[in-house]
Amino acid sequence: MILACHGINKAFGEEIIVKDGSFHIEDHEKAALVGPNGAGKSTIFKIIAGELPSDGGSVILTKGKTMGYLAQHQDMNTDRSIYEEVRTAKADIIAMEQKIRQLELEMKDLSGDSLEDHMDSYNRLTAAFERENGYAYESELTGVLKGLGFQEEEFTKPVNTLSGGQKTRVSLGKLLLTKPDILLLDEPTNHLDLNSITWLETYILNYPGAVLIVSHDRYFLNRIVTKVIEIENGELMTYSGNYTDYSQKKQQIREARIKEYLNQQQEIKHQEAVIEKLRSFNREKSIKRAESREKMLEKIKPVEKPIETNKDFQLKLEPATISGNDVLTVEHLSKAFPPQTLFSDISFEIKRGEHVAIIGDNGTGKTTLLKILNQVLPADNGTFTLGTNVQIGYYDQEHHVLHMEKTIFEEISDDYPTLTNTQIRNMLAAFLFTGDDVFKRISDLSGGERGRVSLAKLMLSEANFLILDEPTNHLDITSKEILEKALNNYTGTLLYVSHDRYFINQTATRILDLTHHTFVNYIGNYDYYLEKKEELTAAYTENIDMTSDSSTDSGEVSASKLSWQEQKELQAKERKRQNELKKTEERISVLEDRDREIDDLMVQEEIFTNSVKCQELAKEKVQIAEELETLYKNWEILAED
Repeated sequence: MILACHGINKAFGEEIIVKDGSFHIEDHEKAALVGPNGAGKSTIFKIIAGELPSDGGSVILTKGKTMGYLAQHQDMNTDRSIYEEVRTAKADIIAMEQKIRQLELEMKDLSGDSLEDHMDSYNRLTAAFERENGYAYESELTGVLKGLGFQEEEFTKPVNTLSGGQKTRVSLGKLLLTKPDILLLDEPTNHLDLNSITWLETYILNYPGAVLIVSHDRYFLNRIVTKVIEIENGELMTYSGNYTDYSQKKQQIREARIKEYLNQQQEIKHQEAVIEKLRSFNREKSIKRAESREKMLEKIKPVEKPIETNKDFQLKLEPATISGNDVLTVEHLSKAFPPQTLFSDISFEIKRGEHVAIIGDNGTGKTTLLKILNQVLPADNGTFTLGTNVQIGYYDQEHHVLHMEKTIFEEISDDYPTLTNTQIRNMLAAFLFTGDDVFKRISDLSGGERGRVSLAKLMLSEANFLILDEPTNHLDITSKEILEKALNNYTGTLLYVSHDRYFINQTATRILDLTHHTFVNYIGNYDYYLEKKEELTAAYTENIDMTSDSSTDSGEVSASKLSWQEQKELQAKERKRQNELKKTEERISVLEDRDREIDDLMVQEEIFTNSVKCQELAKEKVQIAEELETLYKNWEILAED
């Protein structure tokens, strides 16, 4: 065990953050701390890191172990460059290297005992330098910075000129390079694109120390953690497994508690009815029996009613009118901000009912494309056409159409006067506005809070084509799940940009990957994209060097030569082949099992002495052999395709 928290208590006034909370982290363990926004996750991290005192309890770090802490927000005002700032994480190694160089210079002019002493020091230092991977520390620095999304030309940028998100990435890089025995990471995937998140996953999975993470990225947690610590209503509870395991176990526990509560309430009502009936008989014996039951009822320890969660709220999202089948047609669209080209000559179509996710690295032009489609920005070349009866609902993080002087409640009620107070509160609660929060003025809200109000309004808009830019930013996991369910039940058409892989997996029926200034089309969710990414990127993107003559002969073509329809047909054909291959393998397995079963039956006395049964089994065995022969041939053809 490397870290233990025993009986932690913390409150801010009357608001209890954590009450008698305990958990521990083992050496090399990867764990997550989860809970709704405002539940106290960052507060617990600050208590563990010693930045905030607890009201009671203890935090114990194993003697001799080191801890590193990444807070959500970084205040870095140094005029050092990105590379120089991250290089400070290797100060000990750099100092060791300088001492080695100094000894080398001094030894040139020494002899005798003095030389021998210097040689001893030199040997000790070089051995330690090698153990600490000192000869490769500069490559390690470069690898971490590139992994976190910095280009080499950015390494010389002064830190005090960076955005908040870039400063957080610099801090994360420094922390990873110091290699403490336990890492506390508060929302480490914020401000990272998909490639950087994937890199960080691999880094943490291979990290030799322990890691405790706060994150709303469920895909990230599923890949990394083996334990989940939940904080809810001031209580800490530990679950083994990844996020999906935790979610399933939590739901099972909740359902069991609800069932237990309802059963007890039913039993109490039943006993009260029996008591009332016995008293109504107004006989000495019946009254005594009633009193006896009353005493038994008083001894029952009441089961606490499970607290309602945001998950109990349901968002209903339905378009007011049905659009035509052709919702959006994009033809030869191009956009550049010289000298940078974002995308060129892109064409694609979106049909009614499709849920299309746009993914790609930061800066490739995903948000720009959405702005073009909503006429916020002009395209350089090309056109796009909306289909019949298409009504767009647009969520843009930079252009929220909100009235600054109104309260959150007024913002919804004025635009949707037919909604009841309860309906409005339920909608706002799903987006984390509860109690008196709904009476806050829009002008007093943070950017993230305004985004959540805009998203709530959009969910009520009854548009039949939703265009969303990073809709899950600033939402906690429960709110994401509510939004996912609403979008999956939505019968309209959906186009969105997101870095949330779990959200994409749950809601996308198709993915457009913006890479090499063009789109690669994937008919499936994020898992399908991962499975086919390498193959399709090589097949569809322009200017990919073919590695051998055989790959050139195989008929690989670029995206510019394949229409969207052709790409769709190719991938549909491939998926059909995979399905047929799987079915063939399953049928072969069933028949082979039956063939072995017949062999076993034929040696049993009750079978081989029964001529009729023997003939039936022999006939079935011949039929199996014939069908297997056909299946084997089909399997070979499908496998070779």
